[in-house]
This record gives sequence, structure tokens and C-alpha cells, in this order.
Amino acid sequence: MTQPGRLSPDPATPMRYVSTRGAAPELDFAQVLLAGLADDGGLYVPAQWPAFAPDLVERVADMDYVQVATEVLWPYVAGSIDHDRLVTILTEAYATFASDEVVPLRQLDDRLWLAELFHGPTLAFKDIALQPVGRLFDEVLARQDRHVTIVGATSGDTGSAAIEAVRDRDSVEIFMFHPVGRVSEVQRRQMTTVLSANVHNVAIDGTFDDCQDLVKALFADEAFRVRRQLSAVNSINWARVMAQVVYYVWAAGRLSGPGGPAAGSRPSFSVPTGNFGNVFAGWVATRSGLDVERLVVGSNSNDILARWLATGALDMTVVEPTLSPSMDIQVSSNQERLVFELWGRDGARVADAMASLRSTRHLAFDDNVMAEVRSLFDGARIDDDETLAVIAEVYARHGMLIDPHTAVGIGAARHCDVPGDGPVVCLATAHPAKFPDAVEQATGIRPALPAHLADLFDRPEKFDSLPNDLDTVRRYIDANGR
Repeated sequence: MTQPGRLSPDPATPMRYVSTRGAAPELDFAQVLLAGLADDGGLYVPAQWPAFAPDLVERVADMDYVQVATEVLWPYVAGSIDHDRLVTILTEAYATFASDEVVPLRQLDDRLWLAELFHGPTLAFKDIALQPVGRLFDEVLARQDRHVTIVGATSGDTGSAAIEAVRDRDSVEIFMFHPVGRVSEVQRRQMTTVLSANVHNVAIDGTFDDCQDLVKALFADEAFRVRRQLSAVNSINWARVMAQVVYYVWAAGRLSGPGGPAAGSRPSFSVPTGNFGNVFAGWVATRSGLDVERLVVGSNSNDILARWLATGALDMTVVEPTLSPSMDIQVSSNQERLVFELWGRDGARVADAMASLRSTRHLAFDDNVMAEVRSLFDGARIDDDETLAVIAEVYARHGMLIDPHTAVGIGAARHCDVPGDGPVVCLATAHPAKFPDAVEQATGIRPALPAHLADLFDRPEKFDSLPNDLDTVRRYIDANGR
């Protein structure tokens, strides 16, 4: 794997970003934030990876979450966002969380810990990134006196988190696509009960991958993209990924830093993931200097990532509905960012490979590349039956309710023989009340929504239903957009 040099943040030389497909212009952070997807269809990554301060993990125990986030994110935004404004944005963003810690850590057994990422306003880990990202949009758009149209696809949680982040903002309009019948009722209602004039919810007759393909096709239509001033909040937007790097550093410092319960050890992380963005943020943390033993990929029955780790090939199959719908994906978009690094940042090769994967539904990697991947990554498939068993077992042993995605992460951590003696941190990605049917099926207990969402099922809904057809969707946005 080619390792582009690390650099220290220097406001006089703003971070530049390059596309994974090599044919789009380099941009600064503000441009990347608004662009979302690169002009050549690729995803933006830093031209050089920044390095954490050597003593960052040691200092985390004496820092709050905003301080850790400021230090981690500053190299990525320096030159585009003022340092004091970054502090203000992060302070305001995380003041919306129910926990003062933002990401509390809870121990399950000798090695296994949960990092609770669901204390934001929409009860999912997407809030950790999208609460600051919504404010970053405001900052950049106000400075440029611009208005953008966000188009996004959601397998459940991104939609509500993005809508909550940008609702009622004059400079942003959002069109969010969700697959009909493939999100939980709580997830749907968290989106469709937001009646703000700048929010448009669209139910697409298809899968999440279909929704994601529509977003990418809209961006590929240059005339439409320019006319509507399109932007993105999916994890194709680099700002989403960078904000997720923070909680890896936070957990490592709190657990393995001086005074932590596993001081001096190397942590591992188990990540329930479908689109690869959450676990790729862990890779970014390691690339910037975080000492991690393993990154475990937890897959449900839509196990393209687990099969890739086992066989060295990506083989696309039909998307199966599961109890963990946010992971019902076959096209893991953010994997392209890792492939770009694995292939020495050869953008042309990545572009050809992504086109081949789409046409043949197969992409093989050589043994040397997979050896590099497996030196850090491991993975396991957890089906619905095992998901329910894990939820039931955690409740019986600990009196704790967990959602099905978190159960996949716990199950994967237990399947994989994680080496070393350091903590294994499972990312608890959603509040159990977002998936009450699965939790009740496993435990007999129906988790209650927090007070601010207690009347969710009484609120009126507003959304439109459309076929999985690009021309229809394009006409809809033109007809309903400002």
C-alpha cells in the first residue's frame, strides 16, 4: 500500500483533496464539503494524510469530546474554517446530545466494551457527524452567499440525522430518498414527520442501493448538478467520514491511555457496517497514527464485505431485507476510498475497476493486497437468528437493551479471534427504540422512545412515492425545488 506522506496542519497551506478516480480537480475543504461527490464520480480524500500529535492518546483522559474533536478535525479544515469558529461549531453541535460525554463507554465483559454513539437528537451515530456538518454548511454557504440542494439516500439513519441537521435553514434544501418498506417505522417517521418547507422526503420503489445509485446519477448529470447546485450528506461526503474519526481516538484514549482500564494496550474496534464509511473512519485513524490491533467488520446477511475479507473478491448479490436494515447494502461506496489507497492511489485503475464491478458484479483482489487488508481487518456474518440471540443474551446478562445493528457488531467481535489483550470496542450505532420490533422479539421488552420523540407516532407524515427512475426523480426535484 503506497503511503502518501503525513503532514502537520498549517493554516497557511490549506489541506487539498483529490478524487479516488484521478480525473477531478483538487479542491480545498470548503469546496469538498459543498461538492460531496467528485466530478469524475469518485470520492474525495486528503492529498496527504495528517498525523496526530504523538501524545494525543495520552492527553485524551484530560480532554472533553469537543477538545478531542477540535484537535482531530483541525488539519482537515485549516485554511477553510477559522479555528475559533470550528470550536464554536463543535460546541454547539454536541450540546444537542443527551450525554455530556457525547460518546459514553460501557463495559460488557473483560475485553468487550460498547461505545454508545446514539445520544444525539435522532438516536443514531450519524448525528455525531451530521450535527457539525450541518453547521459547517451554514458557515461556508453564508460566507459565499450561496444556496445548495442536498440530495441523499438513506438506509434508515442518515436521512433523519441529515434532515435534523439542516431543517429550516435558508441556505439549504434537502431531498432524501429512502427505500419503501426497507427502513423501520421509527426511522421512517423520524424523517417524514419533519414538515419544514426545505425538507422533501421521497420513498423510492427499490433498495437502498437503488436510492444511492439515483444520487450518484444525479451528480453525474453535470447540467442538472450545476443548475440545482447539488451537494451531498451521505458518507460519500468527506466531512462525514472525518467527523467519525474522532470517536476512535476518544475511545482509545479513554480505555488504553494513561489511567484507563486497559492502559498501555492496543484497542480493537468491531463495527457494524454496510456502506464501509464507519469502519473506513477507523482506518483513517490508524493512518494518522492511532495504534489499533484490529478493525472487525460486522455484516448481516448482506455480507459482501465479510465475503470479501474471506475470499478476496467482491461478488454482488441480491439485497435481502433483515432486522438490521441500515446494513442492507451490496454496494459499499466508501470501500472505494480504501481501494484507492491499496492500489497506490492509481485513480484510473480505480475508475476502471468500479465500472467493471458494476457491469460484471465481481471484482477480485490479488493475494498481496488481501494480505495487507487482513493485517488490520477481520469480519464476520451475523444472520437474523443470531442477531436476536445476541440481543437476548446481552439483556439477560447485563439488563441492557441493544439494537440489532449493535448486536451484529457484538456477534462479529465474538466470532473473530481478536489477537492481543486490549479492549475490543463495539460501536453501538443506534438506540434500541429505533428498532422496537426486533428488540421486543428478542427480549419481550419494547423499548420506549426518549421524551423528545414520545409522540412520534401521533405526528402527521409528509412524503412522496416515486418509481426507481432517474428521469422521474429529476423532474420531481425540478418541480418541487426552490
